[in-house]
Amino acid sequence: MPDWVQHAIWWQVYPLGFLGADPSGLDREPARRLDRIADWLDYAVELGVSGLALGPVFAASTHGYDTVDYHRIDPRLGDEADFRALVDAAHDRGLRVLLDGVFNHVGRDFPQFQETLRSGTDDGWFRRDGAEFATFEGHPGLIALDHRNPAVADFVVEVMCHWLGVGADGWRLDVAYAVPVEFWAAVLGRVREKYPRAYFFGEVIHGDYKVFIAEGGLDSVTQYEMWKATWSSLNDRNFFELAWAMDRHNGYLESFAPLTFVGNHDVTRIASALTDERHLPHALVVLLTTGGTPSIYYGDEQAFRGVKEDRAGGDDAVRPTFPADGPGALAPDGWPVYRLHQRLIGLRRRHSWLHRARTTKLELSNTRLVYETAAGDNRLIVALSLEDDAANLAVPGATEVLD
Repeated sequence: MPDWVQHAIWWQVYPLGFLGADPSGLDREPARRLDRIADWLDYAVELGVSGLALGPVFAASTHGYDTVDYHRIDPRLGDEADFRALVDAAHDRGLRVLLDGVFNHVGRDFPQFQETLRSGTDDGWFRRDGAEFATFEGHPGLIALDHRNPAVADFVVEVMCHWLGVGADGWRLDVAYAVPVEFWAAVLGRVREKYPRAYFFGEVIHGDYKVFIAEGGLDSVTQYEMWKATWSSLNDRNFFELAWAMDRHNGYLESFAPLTFVGNHDVTRIASALTDERHLPHALVVLLTTGGTPSIYYGDEQAFRGVKEDRAGGDDAVRPTFPADGPGALAPDGWPVYRLHQRLIGLRRRHSWLHRARTTKLELSNTRLVYETAAGDNRLIVALSLEDDAANLAVPGATEVLD
C-alpha cells in the first residue's frame, strides 16, 4: 500500500447524481457539469478529508455502471479537459482523486459487444452462460467480460494506465468479488510497474477479504462487515454484534487496512438506516476511531436521508443532486452533523496511527461498549452508551478528550 494512504480519508461522490444528470439515460444532452464538483472542493477540504473518490465518469448508457467507452468522459458530465481541470483543482488543494473502474462487465452498447452481435463471431471477450451471454447478477444491460481472455486483461491495463497518466491517484474496482483473483493479480502487477504509488481497493461484499489481498494483489477491500454491524447493533441495542465485528476487523488489520464506511452509493443512508437519530454520532465515532481507511459518502456529513429500494431507479434517493449554488444553499439543520464530522476527522488526522490500530474491549454489555484503540505506544479510549441515563467513565492519563 502506498505510504500516503495512511493519511487518506475519502469524500465519495457519485457524479451523475451529484451534478443533476439523468441517470436513466433518457436525457443524454451533453453538458459541462464537472466544474461544479470543483466548486465543492473547498467544502471538502474544510470537512477535513484528503481525497475525492469519484463514482463512474466514463461514457455509459444509464447510471454509469454500464460503460460504453472507457476512454471518454460521459458527455452528461463534460469532456476530458473538464476532468483534467477537476483533477488539477483537487491536487492544488492536496486532495487525491480515485476513479471507479467497472471491469467486471460492460453495457450492451459497448462497441465490441455490438460488433459481436452483428457479426455473430465470438472473439472470446464476453463470458457465456450456455448459449447466452452471461450478465452481472441477471441484469440484461450488464454484459460480463470473460476474464480468461488475455485481450481483456490487456484492455483493462491500458485503461487504468491511461487515466493514471492523466492524473488519477488510484482506482475503486467495482464488484471485484465477481472477478477471479488471478485476473486482478495479473492486471495490477502490470499497472504497478508504471504507477507504483497508485492505490487499488475492491468492492467486496461477500467472500474472503484476505484472499483478495494475498492472491489478488489489491491494497484493500470494502469492509461491509463493520458497516452492517455498526447500524445493526445500534438499532438492536446489541453492542455484542459490533464487538464481534471489531474482533474480525482486528484480524484483517494484521495484513491490510480495510476501506471503512457507514454509507455509500449502494446502501440506505446511515441517517435513514438508524431507527434513533441520536445514534448517528455513535456510528461516526466507530468509523473514525477504528483502523482502516475511512470514506464519507457525500451528503452523509449533512445527515442526508435516503432509502435504497430494490427496483428500477431505486438508487436515486441515495444519489441526490447537491445545490448548484454551493454550500450556502444546504439546509441549516445539517450543519451540526457536518461540524461533528470535522471534529472526528480532525482527531483522525492528528492521529494517523489509527489507520492500522487494533481495538480491545474494556467493557461490554448490550447498551454500553468501551474499547481501547491502540497502535504501539499510542492509544485512544472510546466509550459508547445507548442508555437513556448519563454514563460516566474515568479515563486516567488522558491527554485529549473529545466529548
